Amino acid sequence: MKAHEIINDTLVRLVHEVWRLEEKTITTGEFAGISNNDMHIIEAIGLGVGNTMSAVAKKLGITAGTLTTAINALVNKKYVIRERGEVDRRIVYVFLSEKGKRAFHHHAKFHEKMTEAVMKTLNESEISVLTKGLQNLANFFSSLPDKF
Repeated sequence: MKAHEIINDTLVRLVHEVWRLEEKTITTGEFAGISNNDMHIIEAIGLGVGNTMSAVAKKLGITAGTLTTAINALVNKKYVIRERGEVDRRIVYVFLSEKGKRAFHHHAKFHEKMTEAVMKTLNESEISVLTKGLQNLANFFSSLPDKF
């Protein structure tokens, strides 16, 4: 198999495997009631002092309406706290509850293990090449229009 085919096949398989494994390992136990999409919304909200709904929607590349539906469910499940701005009531802020923070850390731990599994088998030179390749791939995805 040529390098091009190997890279293509590997990237496609990795995307599917990461998604499948996240679904299988992250949304279990205490977090069995949420989806992989919910977990990525929790990740996008983050541990800070709060984000606006519009900032989270932009970060995820989804509409405010789509995010509102997901946030409603996460509020009902006690992962997210939603508050209107004191100065401008049109602005809605979202924060992680204690349960949401536990979910955030649980998801981050999965990503950390995944990263460590790759890095432990590589030397510094290989890590540098892999880092450059992944950054190039991320830049390519970022440069694409939302629709072809």
